Amino acid sequence: MSFKLENRRPTVIAGPCSAENIEQVFATARELQSNENLKYFRAGLWKPRTRPNSFEGVGAEGIVWLSEVQKELGMSVMTEVANAEHAELALKHSIDAVWIGARTTVSPFSVQNIADALKGTSMPVMVKNPMHADLGLWLGAIERFAASTSGEVAALHRGFSNFTQHKYRNAPMWELPIGLKSELPDVSLFCDPSHICGNTELLSLVSQKAMDLGMDGLMLETHTKPHEALSDASQQITPEDLQKLIAGLEIRSSLKDSTSDRDLSALRIKMDSIDEQLMELLSGRMEIAKLMGEFKKEEGLTVLHLERWREILRTRMKWSNELGLSEEFILRVLEQVHKESIKVQTDVMNQDS
Repeated sequence: MSFKLENRRPTVIAGPCSAENIEQVFATARELQSNENLKYFRAGLWKPRTRPNSFEGVGAEGIVWLSEVQKELGMSVMTEVANAEHAELALKHSIDAVWIGARTTVSPFSVQNIADALKGTSMPVMVKNPMHADLGLWLGAIERFAASTSGEVAALHRGFSNFTQHKYRNAPMWELPIGLKSELPDVSLFCDPSHICGNTELLSLVSQKAMDLGMDGLMLETHTKPHEALSDASQQITPEDLQKLIAGLEIRSSLKDSTSDRDLSALRIKMDSIDEQLMELLSGRMEIAKLMGEFKKEEGLTVLHLERWREILRTRMKWSNELGLSEEFILRVLEQVHKESIKVQTDVMNQDS
């Protein structure tokens, strides 16, 4: 079974972050049934949480609920599998497709373990990118599954963990999925705006960006009562709002574009993504400048410390030479960044003066 709908874009995969009870699963599925873009109803059953003592899914019980949705409503269903046991249960209950989570993709051992469980089957597999920005791991996981199952193996972009990130839950780093598509042009590429955004406000923006990049579809977490969700409540939308989001997307065709135009567009997207990361890093640097201003104010220190400024120039110039950057260019950048840092610290120190 293909992950893509014929002659319709985007293909949509939707459903709750977690299956919570059979009533919630069926209520959400029924409301999604009329969505013409829907290809798969999704629900997480095993939820690997960062911290213990939070909802970690209903487990194997929920796979029966998905089977019932499949049989009673005639919908294709899929869930996340994190180990061979999960994969075997999905096969036993004739689940239509599975996805591999970002925490699993980081481990070639785990990926191979699941691939071995699916060996010789026709199970379609969608592989999320690893949590950190490692294109090789993502490509490797896709290749392992492609060697194991005769079903389609697709890629799912859900963003990357980044400690400097403020705007998104996970940094989009659009250059990574572009790099994957360059390496594997025939692999279907989907986007998971829910996990990139971490909220509902940015879903339309990220979904449109994914469409502008020519991605095949979207995986969006959908719940009939998002505010009552047991996991990731802040990033789930109702089936009605999902319908509005999809209807509001502008779907452009790349057929009329020349190859050179597409190549230039891809490079511009990469540049935009790097610029976005630069803004995040600069914002983080100024937050540290504020903390330094508070410390200097408490300790009675001056804002300007010439020896520290000389050290910055010395070390950064060395780094720029190693990276092949112009000293003149880096000097101008450093001077402006230092000037703004001094301003931020001065403003903090003069508060309540």
